[in-house]
Amino acid sequence: MNDPKVTVYGAYWCPDCRRAKKFLGEQFIPYKWVDIEQDKKAEQYVLQRNDGKRIIPTIVFEDDSFLVEPSNAELAKKLGLKTEGKKTYYDLIIIGGGPAGLTASIYASREGIDTLLVERSGLGGQAGITVGLDNFPGFPEGISGQEFSERVAQQARRFGVEMLQAVDVERLEMEEGYHEVYTSDGRHYHSRALLIATGATYRRLEVPGEEDYIGAGIHFCATCDGPFYKDSKQIVVIGGGNSAVEEGLHLTNFTEKVTLLVRGDSLTASQIAIEKVNEPTSGVEVKFNTVVESFEGEDSKLKSVKYKNMVTGESEELHPAAAFVFIGQMPNTEFMKDYVELDDYGFALTGHDVQHRLKGMPEPLPFETSVPGIFVAGDARHNSTKQVASAVGEGAAASISIREFFRRSE
Repeated sequence: MNDPKVTVYGAYWCPDCRRAKKFLGEQFIPYKWVDIEQDKKAEQYVLQRNDGKRIIPTIVFEDDSFLVEPSNAELAKKLGLKTEGKKTYYDLIIIGGGPAGLTASIYASREGIDTLLVERSGLGGQAGITVGLDNFPGFPEGISGQEFSERVAQQARRFGVEMLQAVDVERLEMEEGYHEVYTSDGRHYHSRALLIATGATYRRLEVPGEEDYIGAGIHFCATCDGPFYKDSKQIVVIGGGNSAVEEGLHLTNFTEKVTLLVRGDSLTASQIAIEKVNEPTSGVEVKFNTVVESFEGEDSKLKSVKYKNMVTGESEELHPAAAFVFIGQMPNTEFMKDYVELDDYGFALTGHDVQHRLKGMPEPLPFETSVPGIFVAGDARHNSTKQVASAVGEGAAASISIREFFRRSE
């Protein structure tokens, strides 16, 4: 990473500081983090820049200008990100700039479909903050998530895809046969078809140090990142449900020992998974009634996990090669609620699954939702596999369905 051109002054407990750091990270903007509660000179500097007020985050840029408690939109403007479309009508609007959305935009734009892509954070989605992709075809030596995302975005721009960043979609509407997309900055755009590729968000523990070491020892996908820790001594897994237990068992392929930290007094996984963990040779040790207090590191790499036993009240510490957090996923589909058919967990139903839920309805096209002309691909879709390679495939396949939708509606 390049030398930081931005300095963020804040404190670990400050939610706006965490948001600003997350935003800068998603945009691949190098920054220096200074905790004013640990650095008295930095605290005095913040007071000086804010006329004696202790306001955080205070973010100072290379030209010595600064922003105080900026919104993501204000940060985007300062960083020169494109946040406004050139026009209001497009053939296709893609909401979400991860692997699925970017791939679909390439396929659509190559065929002459006028395409606008809207991303609320950084292009590349979850893939962009992954340490590396070792299982994506065509890269025998692997590729970093950041480089992969930059390459795909560059390819999309080459085909004329217009892309907006740091723009949130608030709601969808239909007007005279066109899909209306309303954004948080007060603008709205309309199109003949929509592709939703907003992905899903891994639930966070929201403890000190977590945001600092994501991708540098803290991960959310064992299939993606487990192989990086082959032949390690210990990996910590946090969670007690199916994902935590099954991914914990998978991680035993790469480490001598997996320590499972469970908040409750029992596992909530399937009985088969629990039985596998309880086998003497499973390689998994379970610690119940535990809550993670903090993550600590050194040289930008996770070094320790501090946790408390809620029964004894004692705090303890582990020094794993990595920590994997599996406490659930939230699909980024809130703006679609009560508009398209979702499953019980908020993931969008498409194709045959829609027809199965809504008896008597004609079967939609593959990847099409209960609303004609609205398609979903990638992690936001019901039964998706949550892998970069499959998201790319779904993006390509969805664009072919969208082409068929245009053909039928001509």
